[in-house]
Amino acid sequence: MLISEFARATGLPVDTVRFYVRRGLLVPQTNGKGGRNPYQVFTVEHVREARLIRMAQSLGMSLKEIAAIGQENRRGAITRARSVELMAEQLARVERKAAELEAMAGYLRAKLAWQNGGEQGPEPEFIDPSDRASGRCG
Repeated sequence: MLISEFARATGLPVDTVRFYVRRGLLVPQTNGKGGRNPYQVFTVEHVREARLIRMAQSLGMSLKEIAAIGQENRRGAITRARSVELMAEQLARVERKAAELEAMAGYLRAKLAWQNGGEQGPEPEFIDPSDRASGRCG
């Protein structure tokens, strides 16, 4: 598929796809057509890679980190041990993010209850989970 079809398939703007290609996050094939600027051809595997890139970004990975892992994968250098290491890192990120979201949800529930209860008693305070973990609460 060409870039416009790939963009539709992934829900990414064409400019974002081009940016990902420039950064080495996606490495499309070329079909020899198009003269000095050959057409880039994307596959279903590229669609999967684009989804993984977006997921990794949502977990807080930088594009530099994502590109390095992609290059490692294309070289065939992702061993089982490395895969386990990467997944463990991602799981830790997801768990941290889940704790942050739960803290925000808890604060919003408490604030709503406080407001719906006529604002009786002390106003709920938001406590950042990283403060709780580091002992900086108070």
